[in-house]
Amino acid sequence: MPLDYAHAKELMAATPEKLAFSYTDRDVMLYALGIGLGRDPLNRQELPFVYEKDLKVVPTFATVSGFNARPLPGQELRKPLAMNRALYLHGEQRLTMHKPLPTSGAFTTETQLLGVYDKGADKGAVVVRETVIRDESGEAICTLGNTGFARGDGGFGGPATGAPEPHPTPTRAHDTEIELPTRPDQALIYRLSGDRNPLHSDPEAAAAANFPVPILHGLCTYGHCCRAVLATYCDYDPTRLKALDVRFSSPVYPGETIVVRMWKDGETVSFEASVKERGVTVIKNGRAVVG
Repeated sequence: MPLDYAHAKELMAATPEKLAFSYTDRDVMLYALGIGLGRDPLNRQELPFVYEKDLKVVPTFATVSGFNARPLPGQELRKPLAMNRALYLHGEQRLTMHKPLPTSGAFTTETQLLGVYDKGADKGAVVVRETVIRDESGEAICTLGNTGFARGDGGFGGPATGAPEPHPTPTRAHDTEIELPTRPDQALIYRLSGDRNPLHSDPEAAAAANFPVPILHGLCTYGHCCRAVLATYCDYDPTRLKALDVRFSSPVYPGETIVVRMWKDGETVSFEASVKERGVTVIKNGRAVVG
């Protein structure tokens, strides 16, 4: 059914919705294990991400850090935008770092619906949201952008254009590539960081969605791309990664090898990711900014 555009405009005009959450160093290390870091305990470049001594935080941890977020005291959550959730896909993820993520602490999020775009009754709608994560002092740590494709909710009469444009991939041969194998139990580890959708753990749920086995979380693949950029262009220093944007194009099956191909132009690293075993592109229009 068409999306309720009147309600969408109310949400876009409203002040950002605020939630509170916290995390510990355990959450930081569990996330790093979930995106494949620490498989070799003797790798001294990766060990600081999974060991509390001189602990480093992967920037993409920001995408899961607020899974336990709750309303502030006395605040009621707004009515969410109605749409067919069964046909909703996470299409794009963006991250801009303002300062490094701490290893633990208490935080708030401020989330705003930025826009909804009508692609037609037979094509669906594009939904764009933005979330700012702030520390206890109120200072912004990072900004998360999320674009979703509501495939069953087009034809509501809203604007057709205005959604973020994907980053163009260079046409020349890639400068370098890195292979990142995933474990058969990768999704089972990653889901402990918050996203317990059975599509990633339950064979019956996967079969109902027409997948032969449970699939890897898209944001886990996103985390692997972050690893590739950190290893190749940041010398494993997470403070050097300033931004990371992707467009999801296909799922990874746990146990497959993710191949990340990269192009560097100044501070911009363009990248795409594919699955070695099937030759399928899983991440398109990737963009990182490194310092």
